[in-house]
Amino acid sequence: MERRLEAEIAILLKERGLTIALAESSTGGLISHLITNVPGSSDYYMGTVVAYDNEVKVKILGVKRETLEEHKSVSYQTAEEMAQGVRKALDTDIGLSDTGIAGPTGGTPEKPVGLFYIGISSRQGNQVREHVFSGDRLENKRSAALAALAMLKEHLLELG
Repeated sequence: MERRLEAEIAILLKERGLTIALAESSTGGLISHLITNVPGSSDYYMGTVVAYDNEVKVKILGVKRETLEEHKSVSYQTAEEMAQGVRKALDTDIGLSDTGIAGPTGGTPEKPVGLFYIGISSRQGNQVREHVFSGDRLENKRSAALAALAMLKEHLLELG
């Protein structure tokens, strides 16, 4: 039987004794929902900031206003600062973030609907990946959540 991604992540986090916090924007808490579906997730999951509005990104997560002005909320830089900020705010080993355009509106030629940035921050450093999904709003949110979990699993495996 194939193990669900969030269950695999649970095992990896527990084995390594690590904690995690999330900063979700476009996924609106979906990543957290998946993580907390695993019994015992309170051993490693500390919480989530759903930072939909830019003021929440600034006031709670410490995203710089200059970052939002120069690069906007859907950017590599914002995803990185969100991951760092939630890691610091909730005092965890790992911070995981997402920011994107779920659709069906909000896209531009430079930043199309389906564009997401997923960030991770840990003692090993920061990493951000860009994704462009082509589904409807719910499909894009689900794809982003699964991409974030896959990135987290990969990061945990690299830690050994």
